[in-house]
Amino acid sequence: MGERVDVAIVGAGAAGLGFAARLRSRGERSFRIVDREGGVGGTWRLNTYPGAASDVPSHLYSFSFAPNPGWTRRYPPQSEMLAYLERLTDEQGLREHLRLGTEVREARFDGGRWRLELAGAEPLEADVLVAACGQLSVPQVPRFAGVEDYRGPSWHSARWDHSVALDGKRVAVVGSGASAIQIVPELATRARTLHVFQRTPPWMIPRKDRRYTRAERRLFAASPAWRRAYRGYIYWRLESLWSAFTPGTPMSRVLTWMARHQLETQVPDPALRARLLPTYPIGCKRVLVSDDYYPALVTPGVELVTDPIDRFVPEGIRTRDGRVRELDAVVFATGFASQSLVAPMRVVGACGTTLDERWARGPEAHLGLTVSGFPNLFLLYGPNTNLGHNSIIFMLESQIDYVLKMLDAMRRRGARTADVRPEVMERFNADLQSDLRDSVWSMGCSNWYKDEAGRITNNWYGPAIRYWWATRRPDLREYALA
Repeated sequence: MGERVDVAIVGAGAAGLGFAARLRSRGERSFRIVDREGGVGGTWRLNTYPGAASDVPSHLYSFSFAPNPGWTRRYPPQSEMLAYLERLTDEQGLREHLRLGTEVREARFDGGRWRLELAGAEPLEADVLVAACGQLSVPQVPRFAGVEDYRGPSWHSARWDHSVALDGKRVAVVGSGASAIQIVPELATRARTLHVFQRTPPWMIPRKDRRYTRAERRLFAASPAWRRAYRGYIYWRLESLWSAFTPGTPMSRVLTWMARHQLETQVPDPALRARLLPTYPIGCKRVLVSDDYYPALVTPGVELVTDPIDRFVPEGIRTRDGRVRELDAVVFATGFASQSLVAPMRVVGACGTTLDERWARGPEAHLGLTVSGFPNLFLLYGPNTNLGHNSIIFMLESQIDYVLKMLDAMRRRGARTADVRPEVMERFNADLQSDLRDSVWSMGCSNWYKDEAGRITNNWYGPAIRYWWATRRPDLREYALA
């Protein structure tokens, strides 16, 4: 028969744990968190590559209802982020609600409830399904010719092979995005040679990371008011950057100047500098933050490779100019399948249509949260809720609050199901896409924010506070209640 609960949460990363913690704080106990991994943490459990860290300051990259005065650095490293989520799980009493090491093969809406088919376990039934799978959870490696011929070890950065020692070895990092710029400085002083294969250079601004002093940490612990004020300062400082994502604005020019100044001061070789200078407007691809990536590229033994990869050969990688670089290991820092928002789970709605079929032209949802034809399904970090300038945790808290208010409203009305009206979802997305046409993400560069047709499916338009305002209160007129 299987277990029956009020709420099933798929994903034990920050989104799923944050939602579960809020449920517990309201006295609710009938919920289950299902995750295919053997522990909590989501991306912060899986991404253990050297140098892994958040690119959002720690006091904002944590839940407002679960502050951590003990952050040791301005930007939290992976180990501290995972420890924070583990501690959140324990302090909020979530362990008893976890079902780990269990993959959800299919979630089907049937008879007014969601029925979850679990790999190797009895089914789970729930009134409400919360999909907290994330936008960056499915690693992606381009189909390079001959990759199966390469004799050495290779892996994606999100599945780091710690059994392979890289000290004194010939190593390649394929990619120059957010993961690569953290990995390269770590390997630059360890590998005998390090070859960084760059397809498109990123815009990069200073990180200015540092350790918090003992006195600062004591103050954060002793004064919640000071901690909240500091968090607010970080939020509004980052929020001020949103206008940089509209080309030609004063903030766009300021950010471009900052990035060019860092490149010019950290890379003295004009030829190398020219290969690192982007030709697209700042913000079109993800703006990266780093203090040590450029210095790593001028370290002896490190080579920036901009000739396209022709194919892999048994001894390494051959570029289009015919040169073969012999390698002992290859790291693919090539990003994620960002359109796979619920993969590998198959989600079947009220009329037998799958979410993949519904999203055949690209993912979309009302407020990034609800999809017409899929009653009582709520997405956390769903379509068009990613940010280029601020903290996703802020967005998640807005989404969590919206879903909880929606559940309360359904109970007050005596409704078992809520399904967003198709015209509401269509109007919301038409307006959003109209706004996004003026953003820098539509300016011609390739990025993970767009689908194959060029439609922007991942990012929110405008400041984060605009999203908070849009989600502050559910409008039941937008839903069919039954």
